[in-house]
Amino acid sequence: LYLSTSLLSLMGIISLMKLFNELPLAKQPLLQDLLLAIIVALAFSAFIYLAHWRIEIKLLDSLLGLGALYGLLLLRKRALFIAGFFIGLLWFYWIGYSFEYYGMKWVVPLIAIGFGLIYALFFGVLAVTNEAWIRAGLLFLLSFFEPVDFNWLQPELLFIHSYFGVEKWQFSLILIALSLFILLHNRWRFAVLALLAGAISFSSPEFKTPPLSIKLVETTIPQELKWLPQMRSPILAANFQAIDKAIAQHYDLIVLPESAYPLYLNTHQDIIEQLKERSHHIAIITGALLYENEQNYNVTYFFNEGEFEIAKKMILVPFGEYVPLPDFARRWVNDTFFNGTADYQSAKHPTDFLIKGVKFRNAVCYEASCKELYYGDPAYLIVTSNNAWFTPSIEPTLQRLLIQFYANKHGSTIFHSANSAGTGIITPE
Repeated sequence: LYLSTSLLSLMGIISLMKLFNELPLAKQPLLQDLLLAIIVALAFSAFIYLAHWRIEIKLLDSLLGLGALYGLLLLRKRALFIAGFFIGLLWFYWIGYSFEYYGMKWVVPLIAIGFGLIYALFFGVLAVTNEAWIRAGLLFLLSFFEPVDFNWLQPELLFIHSYFGVEKWQFSLILIALSLFILLHNRWRFAVLALLAGAISFSSPEFKTPPLSIKLVETTIPQELKWLPQMRSPILAANFQAIDKAIAQHYDLIVLPESAYPLYLNTHQDIIEQLKERSHHIAIITGALLYENEQNYNVTYFFNEGEFEIAKKMILVPFGEYVPLPDFARRWVNDTFFNGTADYQSAKHPTDFLIKGVKFRNAVCYEASCKELYYGDPAYLIVTSNNAWFTPSIEPTLQRLLIQFYANKHGSTIFHSANSAGTGIITPE
């Protein structure tokens, strides 16, 4: 049933593209390229917006994903650059939002256009050839490439809520099937689409539920208020109130978001003592900053039984927590855009917390969408985020889809606590 509906719908997409070519407006090549490129970009991005609007229809996502890849294999060279540009905009228009909090709102549209250009070049690589099978191979290779150290465009992610799986070998089967269909012009062209059956995901990964009652806290503090001195007291009071309430409700663990304590927590011994005292009644995980040896760290603090541990973030956000450029350029960017603030420092390896005999891998925001954090297929992850930098936008949705992507691949269960949006439990599907 899954295969037949996918094949029939793919035929429908092909017919629509042929019909479009016959329309009067489509007779001019430039206009045709522009419209087809926009259609492909919309198909390539639609699953994000559907998930954002809580619309999850496997058949629809399957068709849109197949149609998007089919279009990329067939578009004229010029149209590939246009499609890439609009894919970059549709996926990452929100990237520059954080600059608003540095007093540089004018930079926001420039960064959006910049990401459009980056992905115009990214998908423009396919324009080296008109051969669909070579483009399929290039598109598969591009799925391993991360422009400017930013890994949020995973082509396999198109199928996260579809009938198809998200493993590399399943993605390759889809590309092989589509490219052979384009290459052949006899009765066998429809038969090769049977390869799509091999990419269908028929089972869900097994996962376990930890024997703990976990309270995930979602806060709603706007980014423009979070770090104001006058907001510190009410934020601290709200955090302690949430912890005390979780203690009264007999939770084993409470997880507060990234930078829930908007300060260098290790320099505030009074707050640490209050958290240590409460940790005799409940294990506490919270985000905050660490100042150590004249270096800044974005970290997670874990309080338990009157003691605490610190997990330093291993993978930093490019152009958010560090600048992936040579030293001279990095210094100029930090001085010009970030008031001379130095890059955050990172840990060498991920940190695991042992909570009542259960091991949890720690991840801070961006880390949860990086394959390095899933080394060893950890059963459980605790993720903390501050999505207020980018809301309102699709960023929390795209983050959740990426976390789901890695949960599916590694059979991990993720407990996510976020400021602004994204809090919840994500299990393999």
